[in-house]
Amino acid sequence: MKYQLIVFDWDGTLLDSAGAIVNAIKASSRDLGLPEPSDERARHVIGLGLTDALRHAVPELQPERYQEMVERYRFHYLSADNQLVLFPGVPEMLARLQAAGHILTVATGKSRLGLERALDHSGLRPLFQASRCADECHSKPHPQMLEELTAEFGMANASTVMIGDTSHDLLMASNAGVDSLAVTYGAHPHEHLLEHKPRACLHSVRELDDWLLRYA
Repeated sequence: MKYQLIVFDWDGTLLDSAGAIVNAIKASSRDLGLPEPSDERARHVIGLGLTDALRHAVPELQPERYQEMVERYRFHYLSADNQLVLFPGVPEMLARLQAAGHILTVATGKSRLGLERALDHSGLRPLFQASRCADECHSKPHPQMLEELTAEFGMANASTVMIGDTSHDLLMASNAGVDSLAVTYGAHPHEHLLEHKPRACLHSVRELDDWLLRYA
């Protein structure tokens, strides 16, 4: 087993939520009377901690209005998050990896409360042994999440892989000294992910599952 510890991003990697996040950012901007970011700009910040994401997506946002923006974002996102679905094949892939003896974990830009809600709604909680969130660690691409997860399980960097759909995930892996895999069906485009030299770029959950079965 090359990668005993497998670390997954959540939004855009396991859950098909990138569109909902973009819509919530744009709706929040309208609520505050601020210019709406383009879809591309809003998608780029997916994976960052919420405050960092909103600051970058809406540069016109004044610091004293960050909390107001966060509250509007949560209102819009949570009003529809029960309609979000996992990408096809995710539960089966995770169950196979767990049965094969891999340690499965999550490193996400979501808050702890948001991830706990998502784990319960998706039914995936029993498949993960640990997780780290943006409100308890530095936001991606800082390596803290991966450093804490490898330390928690006494895992060498060479035995760890980070899987994500954004450059923030891949940069976090690089900063932590661990391998990464990119999935292209989430927030960031294929060519942008390739710039960060992941071990592979996979275009579907089935391709990801096949790669892990063969090489992990």
